[in-house]
Amino acid sequence: MNGCTFLIQEEMKPSMLFSIIEREPSQTPKTQSPILIPRISSSILPPQNPPKNLPEFFFPSPISSSLSHEESPVSVMSTPIPREWLGLQQFPAATQTKLFELLGKLKQENVNTLTILVMGKGGVGKSSTINSLLGEQVVRVTAFQSEGLRPVMASRMWAGFTLNVIDTPGLVEAGYVNHQALQLIKGFLLNKTIDVLLYVDRLDAYRVDDLDKQIVRAITNSFGKDIWRKSLLVLTHAQLCPPDGLKYDLFSSKRSEGVLKAIRVGARIRKKEFDDSTIPVVLVENSGRCNKNDNDEKILPNGEAWIPNLVKAITTVATNKSQAIVVSKKLVDGSDANDRGKLWIPVILGLQWFVIKWIQGAIKRDIATGNGPI
Repeated sequence: MNGCTFLIQEEMKPSMLFSIIEREPSQTPKTQSPILIPRISSSILPPQNPPKNLPEFFFPSPISSSLSHEESPVSVMSTPIPREWLGLQQFPAATQTKLFELLGKLKQENVNTLTILVMGKGGVGKSSTINSLLGEQVVRVTAFQSEGLRPVMASRMWAGFTLNVIDTPGLVEAGYVNHQALQLIKGFLLNKTIDVLLYVDRLDAYRVDDLDKQIVRAITNSFGKDIWRKSLLVLTHAQLCPPDGLKYDLFSSKRSEGVLKAIRVGARIRKKEFDDSTIPVVLVENSGRCNKNDNDEKILPNGEAWIPNLVKAITTVATNKSQAIVVSKKLVDGSDANDRGKLWIPVILGLQWFVIKWIQGAIKRDIATGNGPI
């Protein structure tokens, strides 16, 4: 409920496309509700100094809005009304230029809607990564606040392109996989399409254990093995000094390989199965202490601007040859999305029946000829 309450509060900010104007008490009947008066917010106008050499379709018309006169600005549970992607204009000009180029690539691939599912253990930075990706606080994050108990989707629109990002509760409860949370996630995703899965963990965690493999196995059993073809690994808390004097790139490489191995083992992925679709890895630092370069872009200790890197990896996964994951009712109701193995069950049962019949016939023949055991 915390997530839903926040979305309602966020939609009612003064910067929205609608203002709530109440009449004077003497003029307003007690039963009359506030009326919505459409207005144009200056925050959706094109930036004063936009990045150069960009197509005109990246800048929305000042007289257009993502909400019609009759639409309410309040989000509706699992299907919120897309809002103008105002956070896109808050990025530094250098980051905006890179993001517009990547959005242009999606347009060229006829991708007008992109849905990103964010999953992982609690406390790894899923919500903070979503806020950083959108350039605005769509999910409230505090040091002493527990995660929301239900999934929340934030929808943003820009120049005809709609981005849906789904935040989910942590998949671990009291040291075990939280299967109840997985069921809630599956029910929330019913009839939706997952274009990209962000599997989030921490870079500053120094080991991988059986619980990591169990989480991956639970995700695989819920959505099928092919979901890992549409996934990328996000490692947060990347602004760190590696232990034991290791170089940053070497440490991040070893940590990445450890998590990727857990994914392969947990999802029972054979190496030859995914040779054509390696899972990309992106390092992320969401805190305010993240360093910046001369262009005011957030950078990692190795000097890379990580927000464009994240969007580039998302674009690569979204446009790869693998099919997006459609969450059907059959997938939600089933206990295991990997139905291919179930096709062999009738064949195995049939073979067992023939073997049993053959053994019974052999015993009868032995008894009839007197060759059976005494």
